[in-house]
Amino acid sequence: MQKFPQFLLKTVLVLLITATATIAQNADAVLGVWKNGEGTGMVQIYKKGDKYYGKIVWLKVVNDPDGTPRKDLNNPEEKLRTRPLKGLENLRDFTFKGSNTWEEGRIYDPKTGNDYACEMKLVDENTLEVRGFIGVSLFGRTDVWKRQVKKG
Repeated sequence: MQKFPQFLLKTVLVLLITATATIAQNADAVLGVWKNGEGTGMVQIYKKGDKYYGKIVWLKVVNDPDGTPRKDLNNPEEKLRTRPLKGLENLRDFTFKGSNTWEEGRIYDPKTGNDYACEMKLVDENTLEVRGFIGVSLFGRTDVWKRQVKKG
């Protein structure tokens, strides 16, 4: 009878170690290039230290009507309205919370010039739900992004 509990204990320990290793690996599962739900832009998600960030790397409409690269025209700070959208860091400070979820981040929407609290959830390997909100997550909007490139 004593062997069964030892075996059970060893099995539980192996499962816990495996689960811990899997969770640690999943923290970087969000890395790569993602296309937004409208198909108008792509964001590369990358890691700096222990936080996750994203920058715009592709735009469906690259240039303004005058032929120059599109700029951050709706930014509430006038001095930032001349910066190009391509290369703009629009995701900031996300922390991996386990269960394929990254929280405590911010997302900047260049269409409106607004900055929101944000959470991201990896639904499957190629689908990311990005939820921007004001105050609590209940009052927000979710956009579904599709992976274009892994860890890029």
